[in-house]
Parts: sequence; C-alpha cells; structure tokens
Amino acid sequence: MVKRAPAYYKENPADLELFSDMEDARAKFDAILESSFDGIFITDGDANVIMVNRSYEVVSGLRREQVMGRNMRSLVKEGVVSQSGSLLALERREPVTIEQEFQTGKRAIVTSTPTFDERNNVVMVVTNVRDVTELYDLKEQLVKKDELTQRYFSEIEIIRKQIIGEQDLIAVDKTTLHMLHMVNKVAKLDTTVLLLGETGVGKERIATYIYKNSRRSNERFIKVNCGAIPANLMESELFGYERGAFTGANKEGKMGLFEVADNGTIFLDEIGELPLDMQVKLLRVLQEQEVERIGSDKPIKINVRVLAATNRNLEEMLKEKTFREDLYYRLNVFPVVIPPLRERKDDILPLAKSLLEQLNKKYGLKKEFTQSAVVEMLGYHWPGNVRELKNIVERAIIMSNENQITASDLPIRANWLPREVAAETFDQSLNLKSLVEQLELSYIDRAYERFHNVRAAAESLQMDAATFVRKRKKYTEKYVVQK
Repeated sequence: MVKRAPAYYKENPADLELFSDMEDARAKFDAILESSFDGIFITDGDANVIMVNRSYEVVSGLRREQVMGRNMRSLVKEGVVSQSGSLLALERREPVTIEQEFQTGKRAIVTSTPTFDERNNVVMVVTNVRDVTELYDLKEQLVKKDELTQRYFSEIEIIRKQIIGEQDLIAVDKTTLHMLHMVNKVAKLDTTVLLLGETGVGKERIATYIYKNSRRSNERFIKVNCGAIPANLMESELFGYERGAFTGANKEGKMGLFEVADNGTIFLDEIGELPLDMQVKLLRVLQEQEVERIGSDKPIKINVRVLAATNRNLEEMLKEKTFREDLYYRLNVFPVVIPPLRERKDDILPLAKSLLEQLNKKYGLKKEFTQSAVVEMLGYHWPGNVRELKNIVERAIIMSNENQITASDLPIRANWLPREVAAETFDQSLNLKSLVEQLELSYIDRAYERFHNVRAAAESLQMDAATFVRKRKKYTEKYVVQK
C-alpha cells in the first residue's frame, strides 16, 4: 500500500476514502499479479519492497520472505541481487532495463518503470522480470517491455480507482426481483447488455452485479463514463495512441481502455453521449473485436465483453439522427430496463436502512429513523431515485441533533395525492382509505415529535387524546416496518 502524507489527503479526500478499506482491492490486485507469467516486483518511492508475485520467486530462485519489506540498497549491498533497476529508475526518473543476477545464480532481464503522483513525486516502481533463458530474441523482448509494463501499471491504477467490492444489491420489491431474474439469465453469457433507466436508478450497480456473476469475474472490469471524457480525448482514451502520434502525447505511447480490458469486461456508461464519429469507431470494435491506436495502421485483436448504459431515449435519438441505427442494434442485444425507485416502493425502506447502517458505521453513530421519517420517505416520489435517497439519508444524519431522525430532518415532503392520483395513473386501482390513513399517521407523528406529549399533540390536531393514541397505534402497526 502506498503511504501518503496527511496533507495529500486534505487535498484529495476521495483517495483517503478509497484507501480506507483495501481488503477487497488488495485481493484483486494480488489476483492480477499472481496470474502473470512474468515476475512482478514493486517497490515504493523509497525503494522498499512492497509486492512480489509467485513468478518472481520462480525466475529469481528467491523466496518471497527474503525480499519483502527490505530496502533495495540493502539487498544490493548484501549481494542478494547484483544491481537494482528500481534504484536506477528512482535516480533517473524514467524506465530502465538491465540484466540482473541473483545470489541463486539465476539471471534475468528486468524493466523498472517509475510511476508519479500529481506532484511529480515517484510513488512506486513497477518492475517486470523475465528469465533470460526464455528470451529467444533480446531485441524483440526490449520492444515489448514498454507495452507489458504499461499494462501492469494500467491495471493497478484502474483497480486503485475502482474498488470492486460493493455490497450486494438490495431487492425486496417484486419489480426489482423480476428485473434481477432477467439479469441473472444473461450474466453468465458473453452477450452485450444495454442497461436503460433514469438517472440515479443504479445502472452502474447492475453492471457490477453482471460482472461479478459472469464467467469473466476474475478478469478486469473497466468503467468508462462516456459523458465525462472530452470529445477531443475520447479516441485516445478508448483506443490509445502510438508514441509521437500527436503533440503532447506520452513519448512511450498509451494503451486504450479497450486494450486494458482485454479478456475482461468494459462498461460504457452514458453511451448516448458518444459523438457520431466515435460511434462509427465503436461499432467497428464491436463487430471486428479489434482496435486501432491513433498513429497506427495495425489493428490489435481484443476479447472484451461490453456492457452499456444510458438514461437517454435512444429510439428518439435514432429519429433525430444523433445515434447510429447500426450501433443501436449492436448494443441492444439484451436490453434491461431498471425501474425508477417510485415504481419499486418496497425497496425504499430496506435501501434507506442499509444506507443508514453504512453511514452509522462510517461515522461511529447510532441513529435511526422515526415512524414519521419512514412515512415521509414512503410517500415521496424520489425523482432522483437511489442516488437522491443516498444523499437525503446522509443529509438527514448531519441535520438531526439526536439519535432519532424525524420527518423534519428530511429535506423532502411526501407528495401523496398529486402523485398517487395523477391523470396518467388514475385508471389504476387506488386504495384511498390507505392513503388517508398514512397521511393521518404522518401528521400524528409530527405533532407528537413537536409537543412530546399526547394531550398537547392531540389538541393541536383537534382530536381527543384517546383517539390520538388509538389511531397512532393502529396505523403504526399497519404501515410502519419495524426493525
């Protein structure tokens, strides 16, 4: 794990949260390293050994415990290794390739590549190690070393940014369960899946769920937000470029995200934001399973499963000629519509309680929802869906003064009648009695929270105390889900 100074985290709070729980990310990090045929040897910015894989032990003849935690200067001084590519890379601040001899008598070609943070400080050195006896042509191997080292660093960086370890999806409502039933059928196949739904419904979570339950779950999972990449950088990000392809390009060239995702899964979020010229190039990738870097005329074969998502109406975009018909049908092999939160009301409270539990654990709190808060959430329309629910719960934790989160702590108001009896849904069966009872309960609970005694609360609603107590007990047992 890379250690950073406290000042760094003040400027980059997202990284602090990202590195606060590395157990799942480290497991996947290790899986990538251990699956490599080549030896991988990683030091931090001070040349302390922080990671080696099994292939390194085979190539060098050294045991892992002989080098882990040791400084490269000591290992060179003691003759464990003849010289250190990591030390040279730190000194020169550029990739270094040397021939190395180990105290076991084995020899290897090693390529050490330094990686930098935003302040241009070296944070680690990634070394690729290959047995000299396996090199049929040294010149050919040196040409390949840049691509190999770049792949390992790309994988490490992407996994660092994308921790795949989210909690399981919460599915209680029958609408959600039906949707997940469809998702389970397609997850284990390599079929292209198009996820459709409003903003905030959880399309990325469903994509992650598909990945975790697929046959490629041990391979890379690359997430790409097509709406967040500037149009002039889109092609280089997705497909990469050769060295010297354009002014300002990395002198060593760069792999595109499709290459990084080779043998794994790529998730193209906000696919409806792709410019038309990029839609043509993406279509070729899907049809031919190959990419072509900028500045190269040599196609590179890839094997990638594609998941895509959008909150836009692609059929309307076809009519407006802003989305290609051929690409639409290539992506729309297996469409999955994720229903908005207002159409899966039975998920609202379990989701809210799960989010509250996570935040309580995160902040060391013991807060809980009162009955009025529950009724308020169940009656709200949730235009922002699950994303809005998450924001509201976190805001309520901040706003509430006590361990009880009340309706007044929620920056929302239940919209009972306007939404429930809207013209477009009036032909559906409505339980008006139930709606009135839940509205009564909401006001009864608010009154009690305000006055803190039955008599005053009942008087404020022009009710007698006995009726107040009876209705509160009856409606609570009927409508509020107990913990």
